Amino acid sequence: MSQDRKQAALDYHALPRPGKIAIEITKPCNTQQDLALAYTPGVAEPVRAIAEDSANAYKYTAKGNLVGVITDGTAVLGLGNVGALAGKPVMEGKGVLFKRFAGIDVFDIEVNAQDPEDFIETVVAISPTFGGINLEDIAAPHCFEIERRLTEQLDIPVFHDDQHGTAIIIAAGLLNALELQGKTLAAARIACVGAGAAGLASMRLLLALGATPGNILLVDRKGVIHSGRDDLNQYKREFAVDTDRVSMADALRDADVFIGVSGPDIMTADMLLSMAPRPIVFALSNPDPEIRPEIALKARNDLIMATGRSDYPNQVNNVLGFPFIFRGALDVHARTINQAMQIAAVHALRLLAREDVHPEVLKAYNLNTLEFGPDYIIPKPLDPRLMDFVPPAIAKAAVDSGVARAPYPAHYPQPKT
Repeated sequence: MSQDRKQAALDYHALPRPGKIAIEITKPCNTQQDLALAYTPGVAEPVRAIAEDSANAYKYTAKGNLVGVITDGTAVLGLGNVGALAGKPVMEGKGVLFKRFAGIDVFDIEVNAQDPEDFIETVVAISPTFGGINLEDIAAPHCFEIERRLTEQLDIPVFHDDQHGTAIIIAAGLLNALELQGKTLAAARIACVGAGAAGLASMRLLLALGATPGNILLVDRKGVIHSGRDDLNQYKREFAVDTDRVSMADALRDADVFIGVSGPDIMTADMLLSMAPRPIVFALSNPDPEIRPEIALKARNDLIMATGRSDYPNQVNNVLGFPFIFRGALDVHARTINQAMQIAAVHALRLLAREDVHPEVLKAYNLNTLEFGPDYIIPKPLDPRLMDFVPPAIAKAAVDSGVARAPYPAHYPQPKT
């Protein structure tokens, strides 16, 4: 980043007042009567109501529209373990996206807790405040245990976006790309480079959607994760296969799909040329992808490609998922965000990309035309119809799978199918 852009980023966060988010008052506070209702003595009435029935917290407080965005600062962006406080700008930014795209309020919480047990204990202790918890920028493998334990202990949705948000957007785009390339998920040979939170969650979701276990080769820094290795943790061992392929190049040979959630410039043109006809390349390392689109498209003209960047077609962007997933979950007072809800989000996004592109989207991106095809397999983040597609799908899946405490909202449209 140039010096000018660095300064612009710092100025954006500092001026005219520090930070990106604030709290607003939602009720009149202009008279003595207003203050008597807002605080003592009037506030005692909702206190009594909630003490009698905890479900009344959704009726009388902001809990039902409030998400905690919580980090320990151990895996912030691509910057690594910078600490909880240094992660605060990212957590505030997540709050901006929740509010901008789905009208959801956020408290960002930065927890000084390098020990997962301390982190879990802290989040459990503060959980009554929230209708849902978005875990963010927590390093693998601790993130898996943290999310599992919190999901088991709490009766509100706990969602690690670096895992499931990424997985949902990848899966939605991949299903569309496979169809365009005349392939199926069940038959596709998939090489995934990167065995952290995003890679493992994405492969689990693809298996749930119908991928064939033996067709997935997961690659970490030491090469293909195979059954002959004795250095695998329990999460990687889940994907160990019997194979004589050991390197990334081996994994890519004859593969239909490459999913990169690892690091920049690790895929060569020769590796791409070794893939099967009509390949699909999701090079998602940010800001520099595993292979640059200019290199990939020069090497092959039969591929479909996605990146994590907004300046190329097919951006895999988590903002397509988490605000709208939480919107649907909060509106039915869901106890969790389960796999059925994640799959519902995948299909909602997959279907939206097939719709005629909204004029508002064309204007926002300065485009004359855009249609479902190799350069448009995933909806654009500024598509206003995301609210019509994803929250209804999430809410219906929550109700149908028995994790909702409130009925399907009357003001919602019927889910798209």
